Amino acid sequence: MIRLFTNATILTMKEGEPLLSEASMLIKGDRIVWVGTGSPPEAEVDKIVDMKDRLLLPGWINTHNHAAMTLLRGYADDLPLQTWLQKYMWPLEARFQARQVRAGTRLAVVEMIRGGTTCFADMYDYMDEVAQVVADSGIRARLCRGVIGLVSEQERQSKLNEAVQFVRDWNGKADGRITTMLAPHAAYTCPPAYIEQIVEQAEILDQPIHTHLSETAAEVEQNVNEYGCRPVEHLDRLGVFQRPTLVAHAVHVNEEEIALLAARSVKISHNPGSNLKLGSGIAPIPAMFRHGLTPSLGTDGAASNNNLDLLGEIQLAALIHKGANQDPEAVPAEQALAMGTRFGAEALFLSDEIGTLEAGKKADFISVDTSVPHMQPAHDLVSHLVYAAGASDVQDVYVDGHPLMRNRHLLTLDEEKIRWEAQRAFEMIAPSE
Repeated sequence: MIRLFTNATILTMKEGEPLLSEASMLIKGDRIVWVGTGSPPEAEVDKIVDMKDRLLLPGWINTHNHAAMTLLRGYADDLPLQTWLQKYMWPLEARFQARQVRAGTRLAVVEMIRGGTTCFADMYDYMDEVAQVVADSGIRARLCRGVIGLVSEQERQSKLNEAVQFVRDWNGKADGRITTMLAPHAAYTCPPAYIEQIVEQAEILDQPIHTHLSETAAEVEQNVNEYGCRPVEHLDRLGVFQRPTLVAHAVHVNEEEIALLAARSVKISHNPGSNLKLGSGIAPIPAMFRHGLTPSLGTDGAASNNNLDLLGEIQLAALIHKGANQDPEAVPAEQALAMGTRFGAEALFLSDEIGTLEAGKKADFISVDTSVPHMQPAHDLVSHLVYAAGASDVQDVYVDGHPLMRNRHLLTLDEEKIRWEAQRAFEMIAPSE
């Protein structure tokens, strides 16, 4: 099917390309054929879609999430990370079964689509359930079975086997919308020899690695006490960065470590909302940019954020580094948008397919209503998008050229049923008073 989206303002997110006014985008099947102004290439168009008062741009790419943790939204707030994890999150997550993961992930995908997210990275357990939700909903995802090694050797091997089998079962499935990674949870939850085993499997399977890194000062101190070096050096010694690697957080990294991460081409998922809420700190994003890194954005799970609104993370990234560095030019609006789109595609090793609107790439895009009062006067829509827009301004969401939401109406998911199932799934595991 060939469709022409016309009469739009288009932000392609190609580096250096300005907004295109009175522009059109031609889509054939799941691919973009042409983006521009004036007359499109001659084609037998099956459908013309008028996008008056709409801004078209690539969908948001959420590079770090634990989707099923929507079930724990608002449970045990306002606590330090290790207390929050060890006393509240891990004990309750131990009660999760496939039903909880399925229900929580469905709820997360509803929320993400409504906010304009077209692709997300997820690290969790019961990942077959997560993958099936992705397949059914039409969204795109890079998925990995998170592996925590604070268990017996037998359990470690069982978890690693599950992670490997998940890659074999799901990589490239759902018409290519599902890709995979291997995921040692963190240096402080996985013994060194176990991390080396995971790296070996990543090499065999030709998979990227995703892990948490230097989220808190306490984590860094623990690593120094146990292994005699900071987490960045530790993971580098273990060979992690010999593979394409995406690290989440990187809050407590110094200039030397940033230089090493850049030298190894490590990708960063900046999670400003979660890091602020847990009191972990603010990652040195301007320093990362100075070293040539291109940090992306993630929400983390909804238990520590407490939402999956990537536009909110874009806005935070544009604001907090200005304040923290007392520099209004620290992260300009266009750079923050790149963190949520183009740099997100790079972080998930999918930049050949998504992240910009240009010929040959997948038709993953969203539309934003520019007629609302807070988007007026329309003299700088990039500024308005970053500093004024909200998730509810997203009107349409397309992945692979298929509409997942049109005019705020979800097309692939039954939201009312999903909300009910999520509430029921939480009640089944909630601790008694």
